[in-house]
Amino acid sequence: MTPPTRWLEIAVPAHAEAVEAVSEILSRVGYNGIAVEVPLERGAGADHTVKAYLVEDADAFAKVSDVRDALGHLQAFGLGPIGELVARRVDDKDWLESWKAEFVPIRIGAFLVRPTWSEAVAGDSVELVLDPGMAFGTGLHPTTQQCLEALSTLPLDGKSALDVGTGSGILAIAAAKRGASPVVAVDTDSLAVGAARENAVRNGVAIPVGEGSAADVPGRFDVVIANIVSPVLQRIAPDLAARLSGGGTLLVAGISAPAERATREALESARLEVLDRTVRDDWVALALRR
Repeated sequence: MTPPTRWLEIAVPAHAEAVEAVSEILSRVGYNGIAVEVPLERGAGADHTVKAYLVEDADAFAKVSDVRDALGHLQAFGLGPIGELVARRVDDKDWLESWKAEFVPIRIGAFLVRPTWSEAVAGDSVELVLDPGMAFGTGLHPTTQQCLEALSTLPLDGKSALDVGTGSGILAIAAAKRGASPVVAVDTDSLAVGAARENAVRNGVAIPVGEGSAADVPGRFDVVIANIVSPVLQRIAPDLAARLSGGGTLLVAGISAPAERATREALESARLEVLDRTVRDDWVALALRR
């Protein structure tokens, strides 16, 4: 019998100004990147918490030490306050129970997002049934909500779509359920790929999910979605543009307010034009076209 996987959760309190830099550092070690918790009430200090999860193996504690060192170097840049890194062990059962406590049904635009253990009735909403596993993307984070709201109104029927950094697969599934076809999804993390595949089957949609990023997908798409942290968006902006059909729409989210200017410059340098901009809880989402 295979023993249960044990994980390390690493959590770093960070001021809004420092969230993007902290996120980039934690994304180097975390399975499927990072998650950012935004408090209901803002304080003047470390008012966000950046989290990442990594398998507790022989290299785990060396990785945590490297993260601590990198966070220490950030202090020289004069960013907002960064708190102490806290690491705790989490097993699969604890992870699931944590999600069950935090992941409740939520209506976002045209969608009802509900976990597999909820029996909420969708009514006129498009139902998205998720079991996130160790992949992020439940609809609770402001950036996911921004994307779902955009997908609620964007004409998708018969349009091809690509979801880059798919996580749990929520945005790819949402596009497919609103009529997009074909829909393709990719993620650099194997755990996310597995979770997205299972969630696609759970929702009755055919979505090939592969391991990789925008550069690894052939062809062009009418709609490209990328809900990823700003440093990655800036790095892959040319690849996102290359996957977009002429006249197509690129939806990007995960941009913290302090990183908006640099991210817009990277996207515009890839010959993309900003069509729309939304802001929620200091997170910016952009719609662009070629």
